[in-house]
Amino acid sequence: MTETVFITGIAGFLGSHLADEFIQEGYEVVGNDNFVGGYQNNVPREAEFYEIDCNDVSEMKAAMADADIVYHTAALAYEGLSVFSPARVNKSIYQATSATLSAAADVGVDRFVYCSSMSRYGENETPFTEDMEPRPQDPYAISKVAAEDMVELMADIHDFEYVIAVPHNIIGPRQKFDDPFRNVAAIFINRMLQGKQPIIYGDGEQKRCFTFIQDDIRPLRKVATNHNVTGEVINIGPDDEFVTINTLAETIAEIIGFELDPIYKPDRPQEVKLANCSADKARELLDYEARYTLRDGLQEMVEWIKDEGPRDFSYHIDVEIVNDQTPDTWTDELI
Repeated sequence: MTETVFITGIAGFLGSHLADEFIQEGYEVVGNDNFVGGYQNNVPREAEFYEIDCNDVSEMKAAMADADIVYHTAALAYEGLSVFSPARVNKSIYQATSATLSAAADVGVDRFVYCSSMSRYGENETPFTEDMEPRPQDPYAISKVAAEDMVELMADIHDFEYVIAVPHNIIGPRQKFDDPFRNVAAIFINRMLQGKQPIIYGDGEQKRCFTFIQDDIRPLRKVATNHNVTGEVINIGPDDEFVTINTLAETIAEIIGFELDPIYKPDRPQEVKLANCSADKARELLDYEARYTLRDGLQEMVEWIKDEGPRDFSYHIDVEIVNDQTPDTWTDELI
């Protein structure tokens, strides 16, 4: 009998690519989205789709009725904004995860895969390893860690398997690029294609590793069925090409052929300076391998955004707290 995979956030960047992978392998794929963070045309035509919010437990139960495996990818992934809009971000992460877990437990799923965030590690020393105690530094990260605890507890009580996957800094086609609050590479590309200089917070020497979407999807798909991953926390992403945001901007400018002169703004509160995960556990358990260089991934992303056409940024999330620490890039809509 064909297994059914349910994907929350199926119209989003990660969720839609994951859906494609399972459809290609012959699984039945069902998913939901509320289109706050995704695009309608990301939803695969072969998937059974429900336009519902994860917080609607009764609707989620009905949509998830035949699911064997659940991937919970839906979230307002606004780490920086969460310092100024904690209520909205928390609702989309901790509350939405709790509601999704209620539906999953009620319909009797076999495995629940929770997509967490590298933000769970906070100011730990790099590279981050899965055995480190989480040290969340902002409301987004706090919600992610609390949701992880809820996943573990509910799985134990209601007897289903779980895995905590930690994808991080994913880039590639289908990523929302008209969002001024997240997706630094997409923001840079969208602005440069419009002839605008990138806006960089702080000195730009923050360092990150970036994951091309297909390098993330391959191991993440294995999490559904591998027996050696149950109950594990697994970082999924590269641990090489640990680059500064300045270098990211320079690389994009070289690809586009753009004369770079960035606009620098004050640091955002609670932003972690160095964030890089070890991929050793993913290599061991999921045969993880990064096949795309950062430049290769950015090249594909630039070509996709060119084809889609650059867009004005949409300030679609209300900033709840406006004070002298709130970035004027958001309050004055400068991006």
